[in-house]
Amino acid sequence: MKHCARKVRSSISPNSGFLAAALGVSMVAAVVCSSTVTSQGAKESIWPTNGWQTSTPEEQGIDSKELANLVDFGITHHLDSLLVVRHGKIVAEAYYAPYGPGILHDVYSTTKAVVSTLVGIAWNEGVLDSPSHRVLDFFDKSNVANLDDRKAAISVQNLLDMTSGIDWKEGLDGPNISIQAMEYYPNWVDFILNRPMSNAPGEEFYYDSGNPHLLSAIITKLTGTTALDYAKAKLFGPLGIKHVFWRQDPQGISVGGYDLFLEPRDMAKIGYLYLRNGMWEDKQLLPNTWIDQVNHATIDMHSAREPALRYSNLFWALPDKRVYMSVGYHRQVIMVFPDLDVVAVTTARDNYSFSELADLVSASVKSDTGMPTNTASEKLLADKILEVSNEKPTKSGPVPSIATLVSGKVYRFAPNAMNLKSITLILTGSQPHYEIETYPRDAAEFGPKLTGPIGLDGVYRKGELTYYCLNDRRFNGLPQVNAVKGSWQDDQTFGIDWLALGLGQPLQKWKFTFSGKQLNVLIDFGSGHMAFLTAVTDG
Repeated sequence: MKHCARKVRSSISPNSGFLAAALGVSMVAAVVCSSTVTSQGAKESIWPTNGWQTSTPEEQGIDSKELANLVDFGITHHLDSLLVVRHGKIVAEAYYAPYGPGILHDVYSTTKAVVSTLVGIAWNEGVLDSPSHRVLDFFDKSNVANLDDRKAAISVQNLLDMTSGIDWKEGLDGPNISIQAMEYYPNWVDFILNRPMSNAPGEEFYYDSGNPHLLSAIITKLTGTTALDYAKAKLFGPLGIKHVFWRQDPQGISVGGYDLFLEPRDMAKIGYLYLRNGMWEDKQLLPNTWIDQVNHATIDMHSAREPALRYSNLFWALPDKRVYMSVGYHRQVIMVFPDLDVVAVTTARDNYSFSELADLVSASVKSDTGMPTNTASEKLLADKILEVSNEKPTKSGPVPSIATLVSGKVYRFAPNAMNLKSITLILTGSQPHYEIETYPRDAAEFGPKLTGPIGLDGVYRKGELTYYCLNDRRFNGLPQVNAVKGSWQDDQTFGIDWLALGLGQPLQKWKFTFSGKQLNVLIDFGSGHMAFLTAVTDG
């Protein structure tokens, strides 16, 4: 079946601490300075290897009032975090409660841009001879199904530009049919390589998470190590990125298309590497031609929502806005503004217009040099950041007498798609919490258990870092911090709001209705999907 895409043409070429005070966050300012001249030619580059410096926006030519509008934008578009860097210093950093600093975030398809960066580093170091190298040279052709001249012609650059021609069902808006099938296949690389071809490589753009996974596998073939370990040595290490998690496929290959976890400040470091034309401190990590190709992306993405979007080297671009970016599901974004010397980062749980964000950031830049102090505007921004970082309690209903009767009882489920085995709600006493047991996926194993606090005062309570997700097989084993709050909706019904912090997923709402020894559970996953389960107790 042909993809619904169009022909493309591509050219390939080888101290203030006001924020800390507002957030209650200790900001590190151990920064190494270099004499390297920026692309603007005006300032010495600051290298945040050991930590970011912070600054008032006005000191860096940015209007604090405009940044306050940007923070408001984050409220209405379900941001988890917002970070803006100008001239190498953080000028705005907001964490939207209950998400907070220090929590890893799944950057989803921003993972693709990191894989692309590793390919660029490998090329720069001579580990990869050329982006035009044929992909099948790195694999055993004798085991590849549906092999024809078109598949044999796929190059590394085709993978980087999403023009491989491999038949795939994903696109920019899903549904992710091929990803779901790959997730259940025992060997992901074989699954991708064995797909038939839809068209010749280089002819059509089609968004395909199989392409970057092949690139991750090629990195392993070239280096003898995973993309994660290669990144630790060649990218994360030099940039001072220490806190990461990267999921692997069944063969131990770092997932190329998604499920790299980073902190927002470290996402900004990757953007800053590109802003500094591939240079970090005294070393050129990426070729200038690589940065130039990303900065001048020409491949039409044929986006119905934003027709101006272009693509290159697994990066998105808005040429009319003079912006390029890495993009992950639900707007895990690193946006680079070369002309303005700005990097903006968001982590989020919903989509927004790239053009709108780019315009808001650009509107905040008033001067290439410092501006007079504006105490009122700086206070407005600091207050706004403080406001979003502090949770506003939601209304809690009165506690009915049934709370004492059901509290602590174990309710057991028949086998179900979510693998929920039992749930216990402790809704009285000084430490309200939940205890969940799951069915094992393997008969020889014990099912994972989850426990965590429940806020009964209208405020989320955060649990410990966990590596298990209840309702989606793909998220099992990924790092997350569960934040839960609950209240009584009527004399028989208790509801909880559940956020898996760092997964970029919508708010889940669980409704528990008690009737004698029976418990009915309705779960709204916030993405158009719902589940209904029934449990009983012996107590």
